[in-house]
Amino acid sequence: MNKMLKLENVRKQYPGFLLDCSLEVPEGYITGLIGQNGAGKTTTFKAILDLISVDSGKITVMGKDHQELNQKDREKIGVVLAGSSFYDGLNVRQIASVMEQMYPQFSGGEFLKLCGRFGLPGDKKLREFSTGMSAKLKLLTAISHNPRLLILDEPTAGLDVVARGEILDMLRTYMEDGTRSILISSHISSDLEGLCDDLYMIHGGKVILHEETDVLLNNYALLKVSEAQYRRLERKYLLRVKKESYGYNCLTRHGQFFLENYPDMVVETGSMDNVIMMLVKGEGV
Repeated sequence: MNKMLKLENVRKQYPGFLLDCSLEVPEGYITGLIGQNGAGKTTTFKAILDLISVDSGKITVMGKDHQELNQKDREKIGVVLAGSSFYDGLNVRQIASVMEQMYPQFSGGEFLKLCGRFGLPGDKKLREFSTGMSAKLKLLTAISHNPRLLILDEPTAGLDVVARGEILDMLRTYMEDGTRSILISSHISSDLEGLCDDLYMIHGGKVILHEETDVLLNNYALLKVSEAQYRRLERKYLLRVKKESYGYNCLTRHGQFFLENYPDMVVETGSMDNVIMMLVKGEGV
């Protein structure tokens, strides 16, 4: 399987923080990067885009070292970074004109049609846009020059459920080509659960989990057990344990095993939020 993006032992040291990250995004995949604020997601994205220099490691984008990408290569990457925005005195038509000059593959006419479909008026200044309208505009500009790879840092942050749904639908349509890829981060786990093929979790600058989304949702589980039940558990199947007032909360990758062999125990189907909570707050077995 071709790798659209690959990070190998990428390290970046800041005072009090060290990023040490390896991950890959295959062609045709939507890969999610999850983690708490300050975990290293934005640093990872900036390293990929060569917005910061790394201390060591290798970053490959579309088969090339990320520092050797030429202008045509960079035109094949669409980007939405958290906190980025256009000058708010512009309108959508003016942005279309600017983008056409920057990207040969950008179709101003198609872009304006898409903007109209998603409720973005052509002549209204961006300072008058709602948060949801601004988010949709940033994503539409990122995908309208026909990139092969999207790098999306919190594209749905601060949006209501309807606006988030529209953005996720845009991404699903973008992926219908079959040869494109997305690396996306989000604090909203339900968005990534229904969108991503696989997930990386980063904590304290290190990747602590990589899993196919279907495996995480179908195989992972939480066991809620008493002290006596905990003593009977087969520990080799446990990933993390957290002491609770009633006994223990245990994370496992083998939910079906415990359902079949421990019928007296409470076994809850895994979710991304549960996995994140247990990996961060739980202890090793």
